[in-house]
Amino acid sequence: MLRTHIFKSRFWKTAATTASAAALSLILTTGYASADAQFRKWVSSFRPVALQNGIAPATFDRAFAGVNAIDPEVLQKARYQPEFTSPVWEYIDNRVNEHSIGTGQAMARKWGKALNAIEKQYGVDKNVLLAIWSMETGYGEMMQRPDVMRDAIRSLATLAYADQRRAKYARTQLISAMKILQTGDIDRGHLSGSWAGAMGHTQFIPTSYQAYAVDFDGNGKRDIWNSVPDALATAANLLRKNGWEPGRTWGYEVVLPASGKFPSGSLSIAEWRRLGLVRANGRPFPSDAEKATLKVMDGRSGPAFLMTKNFFVIKRYNNADKYALGVGLLADRVAGYQGLVQDWNRPFTPISMKEREELQTHLRALGYYDGNIDGKIGSSSRKAIEAFQQRNGLSPDGHPSKEVLSVLRRR
Repeated sequence: MLRTHIFKSRFWKTAATTASAAALSLILTTGYASADAQFRKWVSSFRPVALQNGIAPATFDRAFAGVNAIDPEVLQKARYQPEFTSPVWEYIDNRVNEHSIGTGQAMARKWGKALNAIEKQYGVDKNVLLAIWSMETGYGEMMQRPDVMRDAIRSLATLAYADQRRAKYARTQLISAMKILQTGDIDRGHLSGSWAGAMGHTQFIPTSYQAYAVDFDGNGKRDIWNSVPDALATAANLLRKNGWEPGRTWGYEVVLPASGKFPSGSLSIAEWRRLGLVRANGRPFPSDAEKATLKVMDGRSGPAFLMTKNFFVIKRYNNADKYALGVGLLADRVAGYQGLVQDWNRPFTPISMKEREELQTHLRALGYYDGNIDGKIGSSSRKAIEAFQQRNGLSPDGHPSKEVLSVLRRR
């Protein structure tokens, strides 16, 4: 969903990209201390560029007060994006589970009045909004975690200075973040975001905030950091403006015929039915005229889906098939619908979210793991499982399997 603004100085683009490459090289060769001194020079050189793009001198000085060093964790996090590196079953298991479903249903009750009003105004399914909220910040839980939420100005300045791939993006977002500060929608102390500068409960990058943020609670501020109604309405506004079709689903789980090849483009449901595709739950499709695209993410024996336009609208939020699928599947479960008919082709026997928390607890007690006990299996958990497997005569695949948990329970 990234929107960018064009800087006025073409020379600055070239110079800043060269500077970011040199900065990363400096970090690798001389360490962060030397880089920080160069970073402060970069901040000074960025000031006139910000002023040329509408930032008041007082706003720039307020934004960068105390920002004297890069954030090394931002550069570390920039190297890993689970939407593109995790197997689909791992990505979905970490995001669509008994905890995210149950919490989503509790949030649906807690924020029911606001959700119904947002759905009525924007035409976007309230369960999809809850799923996005879950995917982005765990229904706001991650907003309280300093290891996740960071100073947005420092994060973006770090990327602008030291990450060559993201330098242009980060400079654009940095200007926009200062414009948000300048409008007074949020104060400097609460201008927080992810490592990439995505902000608030529903994680909007600054340019997208400027394009879509709304004041739904009517207090005069578009506050996606502290107002859940503002954050959810902002997400709904993005989806609506990008073509969300009210009253329609994101897609259907389907069963493929035993053989045959299928086109990669969009066909009508009637055309897909003629090719032998049927809904996995046995129900009829609501409309033969609706257009859909086939997505098979785990081989022919795994779950298959016909994705409608709304799936691709969700991708305007995060341009990854796994993300949009996770939103759709979680939204359906929060709404009370059944899960997948055909499970993923996991190379192990899966365990529940609560059992994965137990697995992490055992690994921590044995000294293999020092991360959060949250049931989410990321790189730290996989490395801990693999180390345990290696030392106990098991195949070191790093999977959170029932077999590994059984051995851990006996330790």
